[in-house]
Amino acid sequence: MTLFKSTSLSLCLAASGLLFAHTAQAQAAKPAAAPAATASAAAPSAELSKQAEGQLAAAGWLSMLDRGNWGGAYEASSQTFRNMVQIGQWMDSIPGVRAPFGAFESRTASTVVYKTTLPGRADGEYVTAIFDSHFADKKDVEELVTTVREADGQWRVIGYQPR
Repeated sequence: MTLFKSTSLSLCLAASGLLFAHTAQAQAAKPAAAPAATASAAAPSAELSKQAEGQLAAAGWLSMLDRGNWGGAYEASSQTFRNMVQIGQWMDSIPGVRAPFGAFESRTASTVVYKTTLPGRADGEYVTAIFDSHFADKKDVEELVTTVREADGQWRVIGYQPR
């Protein structure tokens, strides 16, 4: 069974996979929750705050997907994401991407990485969060979500890749 009905959405999700490739090296080394004693040494508090904000935006966006609120998730995505994927493509494809998972059960952030550069993207502020997610029909799904801080200061999703 194919997870992607639309080639355009597949290409978009594949392109957003490029966003994650650059952060893959840092993912294993940087857990989502660092002990308080090492957090200040590992990253300045401002960076930790940005990681938390980006992670929160990613989790909120994923909760829209969990509820089947495809349109809400699309509208809450970054302008870049919406420029890459048209609303019709999204609405036709995302239900088929998520359907094989079944009902949402639980999700835990395993890794959160803050970056100011990503390949193929303008310099900015990006947070990639990897969530270990469990669904009724598929217990072990890794969901990679990259958020970007847009000009209005809000964190919005720029890439999503379940695997």
